[in-house]
Amino acid sequence: MAAEGDAPPPGRGEEEEDDLGYRLFPDRKKKPQSFLVRSLFTFHNRCQLMLRMSLETNPYAQLLLAAMKQSGCTVFNDRHFSCENCDGCVSGGFDSATSQIVLCQNNIRQQSHMNRVVAHELIHAFDHCRAHVDWFKNVKHLACSEIRAANLSGDCTLMNEIARFKFGLKAHHQTCVRDRAIRSILAVRKVSRETAEKAVDEVFDACFNDLEPFGRIPHSKADARRAYKDFLNRDRYNANL
Repeated sequence: MAAEGDAPPPGRGEEEEDDLGYRLFPDRKKKPQSFLVRSLFTFHNRCQLMLRMSLETNPYAQLLLAAMKQSGCTVFNDRHFSCENCDGCVSGGFDSATSQIVLCQNNIRQQSHMNRVVAHELIHAFDHCRAHVDWFKNVKHLACSEIRAANLSGDCTLMNEIARFKFGLKAHHQTCVRDRAIRSILAVRKVSRETAEKAVDEVFDACFNDLEPFGRIPHSKADARRAYKDFLNRDRYNANL
């Protein structure tokens, strides 16, 4: 799976069987609970409410949903999103086997965090829709999508980096994107840091400059709104040709 989060803590890796990141999402292997049972859990209710708010009001998500629909991959809330309990080091993931986005209900506690996770994972879903991504066997493919997700989802906005006490570096946005892409790979693949860094560095320029479907790096919600408006206008223009 592709994931949004940090690398797992040391000492968990080499002796465990490589499960392609599924160990971080234990609910993936459990029998689905009934809606009545799930509705009794506060985490699940909160997750569903924040997801709905994100899909209806967050311009990052709105643009990505429109782009996926245009590409023939319409996203349905009840089919393509799942609120589940996860390992403490991740906030969400994209399960390419089911084309489903997992939202970690036990780790997402604020609407702003939900907005970033939904946008991040929708970029993975968009990449899965438009390209033949080999998520499991080609670490460069994973690296490219993680670079794009960190670059375009709002993960590396100035305000988010200040909240992480990281600011003042030259080319800071690129540094943040690179670091977060590497961390995401290490969270879901049992590869060395050297392997993750090499994969990211080899594809960084091409993937960092692939700005679809935004057409720009949306550094803020205002940027994302403008990108969404431009996307809709471009779609209408193309429809009239």
